[in-house]
Amino acid sequence: MKHNYGLTIKAAFLGYVVQAIVNNFLPLLFIELQHEYRLMLSQITFFITLNFLIQLLVDLLSTPLIRKLGYRLSMQLSNLCVIAGLLLLTILPDKFDNHYAGLLLCVCLYAVGGGLQEVLVSPIVEACPTKNKEAAMSLLHSFYCWGHVGVVLGSTLFFTFFGIANWRVLALLWCLIPLVDLVLFVIVPIAQLEETAPQQGKGHFALFSHRIFWILLLMMVCAGASEQAVSQWASAFAERGLGISKQLGDLLGPMLFAVCMGISRTIYGVLGARVDLQKFMSISVMLCIIAYLTIILAPVPLLTLGACALTGFAVGIFWPGTFSLAAAHLKHGGTLMFALLALGGDLGCAGGPTLCGSIMALTADNMRAGIGSAVIFPLLLGLGLYLVCRQRKLTC
Repeated sequence: MKHNYGLTIKAAFLGYVVQAIVNNFLPLLFIELQHEYRLMLSQITFFITLNFLIQLLVDLLSTPLIRKLGYRLSMQLSNLCVIAGLLLLTILPDKFDNHYAGLLLCVCLYAVGGGLQEVLVSPIVEACPTKNKEAAMSLLHSFYCWGHVGVVLGSTLFFTFFGIANWRVLALLWCLIPLVDLVLFVIVPIAQLEETAPQQGKGHFALFSHRIFWILLLMMVCAGASEQAVSQWASAFAERGLGISKQLGDLLGPMLFAVCMGISRTIYGVLGARVDLQKFMSISVMLCIIAYLTIILAPVPLLTLGACALTGFAVGIFWPGTFSLAAAHLKHGGTLMFALLALGGDLGCAGGPTLCGSIMALTADNMRAGIGSAVIFPLLLGLGLYLVCRQRKLTC
């Protein structure tokens, strides 16, 4: 019987929407939670840190569990964790005398689900016996961008019509998406990636003996850093440079960035069969460098905001493109390879904004200097792309 792997790919696409909910819903409630539970700003900001740290640990430690359970049960587990985390978010903090502890437990639970989604969806799509894997991978990652856009717009509309005080109802509504994904991963066919064959007693660690793996891992760090260095500061740029409200700043800053990144990934996802991946990535590296230099040098705030949007378009291909290069050049890397690449990407997501913030602190809060310093990441990614091409004697 011929399996419908097209439905499997759609279920994986929805998995990235689930991860977008995990990463972007709670930050929309920060001010409301601060007032409702009388939390300090340092406690609120720790939600982001905790979410990132847990997903990082899942990237690092989940491979043996995934091998034991298989992709199907692991994806079901990830969706259950997200559903449970969102459901308990509406109940647990009020049941605890220490409201903050209840919130932290909910964050921990759905962060495990988000981390598993990140590790699983790429190898699931890569394992499907379909054509144009690079295009499918880019389209897959675009769904995180569109999920981000959907979470912000959907939540903003809900808060406008029903009030932010009813955020618990919205949390329950967002549970429907991982619930649908859970049901899909009960019924869809799932293929398995071929894992790295043991070599000279190294077992699965044979992956580490490949020089190209370390180059690709560095590229993933740079991909995450190039993306988040601008994304995390885009709202502040919009507010400070244009003198607009926080809500409008969010729409013109990170939302515009996410839309442009989603457009880039969708374009390659649709046209991937007719576009050379290395060339697309090389052009994107050059666009990214131009965008960063514009952020540093542009005298007009509106032009700076445009450069932020251009950065979103430029970095769109970096993460899925590097995944596709790894799948092409390390064909038996398996789940471990994708987990380690996701780990590298998450390290970059944390390191890029941290570098920018450190430079700002050293330059009297000069945002242009801080964000502009992250130009080092697309430069290093471009070098890595050249080395991958040279290593495999490919023509960029």
